[in-house]
Amino acid sequence: MELRRLGRTDLRVSVVGLGGNNFGWKADLAGTRSIIDRALACGVNFLDTADSYGPSEDFIGEILGERRKNVVLATKFGSPMDTEGRKKGAGRAYLMTAVESSLRRLRTDWIDLYQLHYPDPATPIEETLRALEDLITQGKVRAIGCSNLSAAQLGDAQETAKRNGLTGFASTQNECSLLVRNVASELGPQIAKYELALLPYFPLANGLLTGKYKPGQAAPAGSRLADAPPFFDSYRDAAKWEMAAKLEAFAIARGHTLLELAFSWLAAQPGVASVIAGASGPEQIEQNAGAAGWILTSAELA
Repeated sequence: MELRRLGRTDLRVSVVGLGGNNFGWKADLAGTRSIIDRALACGVNFLDTADSYGPSEDFIGEILGERRKNVVLATKFGSPMDTEGRKKGAGRAYLMTAVESSLRRLRTDWIDLYQLHYPDPATPIEETLRALEDLITQGKVRAIGCSNLSAAQLGDAQETAKRNGLTGFASTQNECSLLVRNVASELGPQIAKYELALLPYFPLANGLLTGKYKPGQAAPAGSRLADAPPFFDSYRDAAKWEMAAKLEAFAIARGHTLLELAFSWLAAQPGVASVIAGASGPEQIEQNAGAAGWILTSAELA
């Protein structure tokens, strides 16, 4: 498995990472254990989760045990954690309690990459960055990143850090795939300017780039889109299914699978350090782990 540097940090992450958003939803504790075990056996060393992914942090903490030191462990903060709206955001007071909760659930003394999950318009970014700086100084966090920020928000954060002598974000995690390509045009300049690592999530467009969904046919029973909540409605767009079919034909004509095209295309994009993909079973993570090896030519990329 190829390892890549995470932005300007000394962390090196596998080009294919494992996302924990299925843990507790598509996979119970035993299933999660089998997925993580297979991922580590395949050379995946980057595990990404969030405090809002149900029992994901708890599962990972219990399963890793002594193997914790062998992985680059990332989690996120900021998403709503209660129905009253008190446990959320990027303010200092909440952030300091959120990190302790994540450390406890993950059963670890440190988090390798701690990420702001969503922008918090109610909190000045300087407050968030100063709190994160304290966590780095305390040894509880090694590097910091963000997720779902716009280009303007990302630029503002990095300039605020620079102006105040604070540690800036090392990475940005955004949705990016062959079906959602706007990251390159919107965030590309910021990624290059600040030497950020790009961590694409939903690389398979919620399964559309696996080849299992066919235009004009219902989603297969048990598949992600068959029972997904309304949040995933945009992936039920017939035009996306048609595009996926064309991309599959492109890959097959060159002796590859659609899965290989999806991962390898992302791995070839500027700034990409690790392609984060969830898995609902050990076979799936094994397929994902081996899918980023197609070195596309400049003509194929074009």
